[in-house]
This record gives sequence, C-alpha cells and structure tokens, in this order.
Amino acid sequence: MALVVQKYGGSSLADSSKIRNVAARIARAKDCGSGVVAVVSAMGDTTDELIELAEEVSDSPDLRELDVLLSTGELRSCALVAMCLKSAGYHAVSLSGAQAGIKTDDQFGMAKIAGLDTERIMAELDGGKIVVVAGFQGITPGMDITTLGRGASDLTAIALAAGLGARRCEVYTDVDGIYTADPRLVPRAAKMDEIGFEEMLELASYGAKMNPRSIELGMVYDTPIVVASSFSDVPGTLIHGEADMNRNVGEIRNRVSGIASDTNVAKITVQGVRDRPGIAASLFEPLADVGISVDVIVQNASDGGTTDLTFTVKRDDLRRAESVVRRVSEDLGGRGIVSALDLAKVSIVGTGIQDAPGYASTMFRALADEGINIEMITTSEIRITCIVSARQVGEASRALHTAFDLDAPS
Repeated sequence: MALVVQKYGGSSLADSSKIRNVAARIARAKDCGSGVVAVVSAMGDTTDELIELAEEVSDSPDLRELDVLLSTGELRSCALVAMCLKSAGYHAVSLSGAQAGIKTDDQFGMAKIAGLDTERIMAELDGGKIVVVAGFQGITPGMDITTLGRGASDLTAIALAAGLGARRCEVYTDVDGIYTADPRLVPRAAKMDEIGFEEMLELASYGAKMNPRSIELGMVYDTPIVVASSFSDVPGTLIHGEADMNRNVGEIRNRVSGIASDTNVAKITVQGVRDRPGIAASLFEPLADVGISVDVIVQNASDGGTTDLTFTVKRDDLRRAESVVRRVSEDLGGRGIVSALDLAKVSIVGTGIQDAPGYASTMFRALADEGINIEMITTSEIRITCIVSARQVGEASRALHTAFDLDAPS
C-alpha cells in the first residue's frame, strides 16, 4: 500500500468548518487506496494566543513550561480532526508527538529531532487507520515535552515522510504553491510549477512560507514535497531534488528564480570593542548557548585598536539577545550596544548566480532607482541578500521582481 504524509497549517484548521474540510481531504486520500498520516498545526492563531497568555502570568515564562503549554494547540487540532474522521465512518487515531515516536534533544522552544520510532504509527497503519499526528512537538529522553520552533509542523511532516518511506509529503496551506515573490507584496508574482531543494532552502531561509529545516530534511532524504492549497484542487508546487536546468542561463535575469523577503529582522551593533582574536567567538558563543541564531554579520575596520561589530537576529529574539550582548560588551570593555527593529531582508535567489557577472549590480541599481538604502549585504552561492528599511520592503520586492523579469504576464 502506498503511503502519503499530509500536513495542514493553522489557517486550514482555523474553525470547525475548516476542520471538516481538512478531514474530507484526508478521507479522499484514504479512499484512493493510500495509507495516510496527517500532521496538523494549531488552529488559527492559537500559538500566538497561548504565548500572550503565558506572558500575562509571567514576565519571563519558563521555557520548559512554555513548551508544555504550546504543545496543547496541536493536540487540540489533532483530536478534533480524528473525531471528524471517525464521525464520517473512518478508522482514525490521534497521536501526540511523543506517541508518534518523535524524539528530540532538550533545547526547549527550538528542539532538534534526534530520532524517530515509527513502530506505533506503522501498527496503526497496518490496522487500517488514518493516523493524525500533532505537529511541532516531540519528547526528550527524560520524557519532557519539547517544541521544534515556529512553523515546525512542516518539519514533523517531512521527518515522518522520510522515516516512513512515503512517496511524497504534501503540505497544505492557505496559498496554492510557492511563488516567485510574496503575492501580498508583489501582485504580479507567478506560481512556480517546481523548484529545486537548494533554491527553496534559500527562499525559505529568507522569508518564503516554508520552514527551512524542513527543506533541509527533505533534501537530505530526497523526499519530494508538494505545496498546495487546502481550499482548492489547483495543482501546487513540487519541491524536489533536481532544479530546473532548462532555464536560459545565457540571460542573466533568467537565472533568478525568486525574490524572498522577511520583516522578522532586528539589528544589534556592539560598539568599541577591542580588535583582537577571539572577540567574535566571545560574542556569538553565548548567543548560541541560549538558542539565538545570528545571520548577517559585519565588522568594521579597526580604528585605534577598537572596532564595531553589527549583526542581525530575528526580531522575536531581540530582547533576549540584547540582554546577552550587553553583558558580553561590558566584559569586553565595549562602549555599549545599539539596536534597531525597523529592518527587513530582501533577497534574490537562483542557482548559478555567483558564477555569472551582473546580478549584484542589477540588484543594487534596481534598489537605488527606488531610493532604497542598503544597510548590510550578505551572499551565498545562490543568493544575494540586502538589509533595507522595513517600510520599503514592498517597493524593494516589486523593483527586484521586475528587474529580473519575473513579473507574470498581464
């Protein structure tokens, strides 16, 4: 029997009528003869509401207890979908992350999957049941509940698809695929029929609507991913191991596959620290120890034996990062820190752009013509990212989309 793993996002489960719609889609997959494992997110804005509730009772919620609280959102969705399927006459069972065998480390709030025990799921599938799994969560060796980070129900689904040997993982959301840019910012964005893992990873890391760790996992295990709408039967976007090598690589603009944007960006500058070996390690190791990821990093040229060091973090992490960095700056004899919230990333992504001239200049000219100042720049083999004002991220995205000939025909 063929096996398919499906994932449904929070917007697809926001109320009882949408839950019934999701259950009907799951049932159709079962009726087609497939074994079905469905991974569900929390309903609508439940996770945000639970975080707000935690912050009402505690200025600094304990991370272990916060994970216990947040895990209940997915458990509620999971049970409701299973109830709906049973009411329709299907054999179904809901499982928490722990019951589904998802084992993690003990980094609360951003746990990593350390192993997968599929015995329970396989037993339920062998018994003819549809298995509905609570996404976003797992359990430590010490039996503590953990969560995998925001948007990580995708990660749960792809991990299960890889571990169970499913033919693909279907990710259903409120959009009908992956677009060349955020359609809310760029009305002329076009839906892609397919995209390679590497390009999708860069798009996801810099703002596209997929969890980057889930794309990494799909790439490692060569598990195809289909992103489609839960509200229609329009074909979605296939993310798979072979990028489209048929694009006209002779034309610079045709190597860019998409524009990514992200407003969850904050900047911290550590001022006047001594310019000596080990400064960067002294700064970034404490951030890593508390689970804060650093992205774009710029160190100014030394002036009189001191230097400024600027880097970006997620806006959500700014308060914690400031606390850590302020302490480190004092220990290093720095003059203090300065932070900013009103920033965004805008990126061009495409296989091979590093190996051909013209991409950076075209990008910078397009932004300059719109009066958009670039604060920081970072690159990879298939991406160029600029840090700009958050107020101008829409203008920047539209300008780059047009500059690289990605606008859909009128």
